[in-house]
Amino acid sequence: MAIVQVTIVPLGTGTPSVGAYVADVIRVLEQAEESIKYQLTPMSTIIEGELDDLLAVVRRLHEVPFENGAMRVSTSITIDDRRDKKGTMEQKLQSVEEKLLSEMG
Repeated sequence: MAIVQVTIVPLGTGTPSVGAYVADVIRVLEQAEESIKYQLTPMSTIIEGELDDLLAVVRRLHEVPFENGAMRVSTSITIDDRRDKKGTMEQKLQSVEEKLLSEMG
């Protein structure tokens, strides 16, 4: 199980607004046949699943702005791929919360 953070920035669109592009990216995620889980954040999207599936999905996501008129796209990817144990988005957050609680207690 891997976790990927992806930020897709359409360039050459004539406007600083990217909300419509983000909505189109989310539609692609909603329709993904791969077994993934995703979470939209204000600055990026986090996707969880098998690494090969995630890379295939990210490749499709990168194409979305081009399909909607962007002349250039900059995509940044961060991959967290831990092989010694299964890590999920929830597990990572829970681990930090537990550490915060133990410091308070």
